[in-house]
Amino acid sequence: MVNNIRALNGVFSALADPVRRSILQGLAQGRACVAEIASPFKISAPAVSRHLRVLERTGLIRRRRRGRVHEIELVAGPMRAAVNWLETYRHFWTSSLDALADFLESEESAPPAAAKTKSPRTTRKQP
Repeated sequence: MVNNIRALNGVFSALADPVRRSILQGLAQGRACVAEIASPFKISAPAVSRHLRVLERTGLIRRRRRGRVHEIELVAGPMRAAVNWLETYRHFWTSSLDALADFLESEESAPPAAAKTKSPRTTRKQP
């Protein structure tokens, strides 16, 4: 159980960074070498390497060495644990949305509010 929580925390932490999410989105199209992964970002090569290490440590990517080239591929399995965890809370937001829909529907079918009564005018006495 504790290991599952640590793994889940790692996945959410890795996904919290927009650069890492973008890297994963690119890898969803297929394998890529580190240079290809780094090319769209305006950050240093060491910064990209740090992002890749975080993703690798959480198990979201797999690195293969072919000579000097490091080929990176997406491993979506750890995201399944995050999806499963979020799924356990689905009933909370769906019930809230259902309640909101019920409220809005009841407001639409309610008769229009009674016309506001005019407040008495105060007249100024003229000298």
